Amino acid sequence: MAPPRTRTREAALDRREQQPPGPRARGAATNPPNRFERLHIEGDPTVGHDGAPLETRYLRDPVRTAISFNTSPDIGFDASLNPYRGCLHGCSYCYARPTHEYLGLSAGLDFESQILVKDALPELLRNELGAKRWTPQAIAMSGVTDAYQPIERHLQLTRQCLEVLLAFRNPVSIITKSALVARDRDLLAALASFDAAAVNLSITTLDASLTRTLEPRASHPNQRLRAISRLARAKVPVGVMIAPVIPGLNDHEIPAVLSAARQAGARSAGMILLRLPQGMDSLFEEWLWRHVPNRAKRVLSRVRETRGGRLNDPRFGSRMRGEGTYAAQLRDLFELQRRRLGLSAMLPTLSTEHFRRPGNGQLALFD
Repeated sequence: MAPPRTRTREAALDRREQQPPGPRARGAATNPPNRFERLHIEGDPTVGHDGAPLETRYLRDPVRTAISFNTSPDIGFDASLNPYRGCLHGCSYCYARPTHEYLGLSAGLDFESQILVKDALPELLRNELGAKRWTPQAIAMSGVTDAYQPIERHLQLTRQCLEVLLAFRNPVSIITKSALVARDRDLLAALASFDAAAVNLSITTLDASLTRTLEPRASHPNQRLRAISRLARAKVPVGVMIAPVIPGLNDHEIPAVLSAARQAGARSAGMILLRLPQGMDSLFEEWLWRHVPNRAKRVLSRVRETRGGRLNDPRFGSRMRGEGTYAAQLRDLFELQRRRLGLSAMLPTLSTEHFRRPGNGQLALFD
C-alpha cells in the first residue's frame, strides 16, 4: 500500500527561477516513474508545458511540526530540522532524492525543480523548544536536504531558525555543501560560545569541472574552503566531510581534500561511502554514462565491490561504510591521512548546559 502523500498548497511562492536546459543545468536528465504512482506521463522533462525552459517552482509546505526524529542506528543524531524538501543543488548521487516520491513527485528532475518551503518553520521551532515536553538536545540541520541551498539567500529560513536556537541556546550541528553557511557565522559564533554549534562542509571533489556536473548548483570547492576559513576565524568549530566517496571517481582525491580542508582551518574530518537507495542506482548510472562514459564501468564495478555485488546495500551497519577489501582500503587511506594531518575524527560534543527558555519577568524562573 502506497504511503499517504503530503498535501501542498498549489499557490507557489512568489519567487520562481528559470533554468536553461542542458547537461550542466541539472543533476538528473529525466523524471523516472514514481514507485508509488500508477500513472506516469512521458514527455521532455527539461521543458515546461508551454515549451519554455524548465522552471524551478517553490511551493509552501504546510507542516505542523518543526523537529523530526529518527531511530536509525546509522545516523549520529536523533533530532533534525529541514527548512526545505527537494534541493536545487541537484547532486546526481543524493540519497534524499527518493523522499520526493512520498510527495507524488519524481526522484529525478522533480527533486531539484519542485522545492517545498516550510515558511512557518521558525515559529513552529520556537513553540516546540518552548514546550515543557522538549528535552534539550542537539538538532541537526539538515538531516535530509541542504538548509543552505540557493533559495535560502532570499527566504533566510535557516537563519531565522538559528536565531531561535540562539535565543534558547539549544545546540545545533550543520552539514552543507554551500558556502552560504559563512553568512551566519555571527549566530553560529554566539552559539559556539556556549559549546552549542558545529559545522561540517561537505567537499566531494576539488575538481571544478567534475563539480559542475556532479553537483551542478552547489558552491565551487574553493568557495567551500573559504567558508571553512571564515567559520574557523569566527571560532566556530568546523570540519570537512568527504561525502560521498565514489569508488573509481573521486576516491583518489581523499588526501588532497583533507589537506586543503586542514589548511583552510578544519578541525575534524569524516567520510561517507556512496549509497544509492530506492532507485538511485539507475539515476546515478544514467549520470555516469552521460558525463563520464569512459569511467562508468569501472565506477559501477567498484561500487558493487563495496556493496556485496550490488549497487546498494540497505542493511544497518554496512550501508554507510560498505564492505569488502576495497572499502577497507578506502577507510585505511582516509584514516592515515586524517591522523597525519592532525584532524580529529569528530567535532567536539555539543552541550545543552546553557539551554534556557526565554520568558518575561519572573515567570522565566519557573522554566
